Amino acid sequence: MKPADLHDFVGHWSLRRDIDDRRAGQAAIATGQAVLSPGPQGLVYDEEIILQLPGQKPLEGRRRYLWRAVTDGIAVCFDDGRSFHTIALGTAAPDDAHWCDPDHYEVTYDFAGWPCWRSVWTVSGPRKSYRMETAYAPLTVT
Repeated sequence: MKPADLHDFVGHWSLRRDIDDRRAGQAAIATGQAVLSPGPQGLVYDEEIILQLPGQKPLEGRRRYLWRAVTDGIAVCFDDGRSFHTIALGTAAPDDAHWCDPDHYEVTYDFAGWPCWRSVWTVSGPRKSYRMETAYAPLTVT
């Protein structure tokens, strides 16, 4: 089973993000949760994490994306509405790319273990070289 449409993602998700920063020669881990809730034009993705960098105090992080249904999947946009990438539904491992001059972002999603799922980003550019894998699992909210 894999997600069939945008609304399959509604809910609370625990997340763990492993970041392998090849340029800095270090690994970092982030843990937290993402909440996908109905918004005016689709879903609002709100994420809160604690980032652990080697030798530093933990950092809090937040991000928001807008998810919108499109013909063959989900358009993921930045919180200001600019296009980010697309998640093609109907396949276990959709992929896409995003160019943010001068950096190139490639993503592959893995829905084979749905409702648990993953995203893997590979980022390259003159100042960036990292791989970021995020694992999501449904979180029961009491």
